[in-house]
Amino acid sequence: MTSATTMSMALEPAHRERLMRLAREVSFEAGARLFEEGGHADHFWIVRTGTVALDLHVPGRRAAVIETLGHGELIGWSWHFTPHSWHLGAEATSPVRAWEFDAEAVRTMCAEDAEFGRSIAVWVGRVVAQRLHASRVRLLDLYAPYGSGGLK
Repeated sequence: MTSATTMSMALEPAHRERLMRLAREVSFEAGARLFEEGGHADHFWIVRTGTVALDLHVPGRRAAVIETLGHGELIGWSWHFTPHSWHLGAEATSPVRAWEFDAEAVRTMCAEDAEFGRSIAVWVGRVVAQRLHASRVRLLDLYAPYGSGGLK
């Protein structure tokens, strides 16, 4: 995917390189939970290979899958905003290889370099906006009486 929300498209090379100095390679088996709603958001990931489903707990029903993320996409934005707790859950839907980042270390880098911090904030903000839109569309598809009926 090459949308404006992928790290490679959202961050200029110097900021991308600086962020990647903090990256640690990790992997998850299919079915592994990366995080749960309400948990402490102390890490985030960028998908290298595989897919991760973002889901929302729905009382009395199975969790609703809001969006599926793939190559280059950011998993988790709650680490960037207080109170640093997850708003959704995330599960690997296939074997996943990802770069993992320590949220506190990235927030410290952002505080120390305003230009870098702004770049990260704009990127995360774009991701939040895109995820909110995807959540609205998906929840209308799942629970509205007649589906989403399209968005204006």
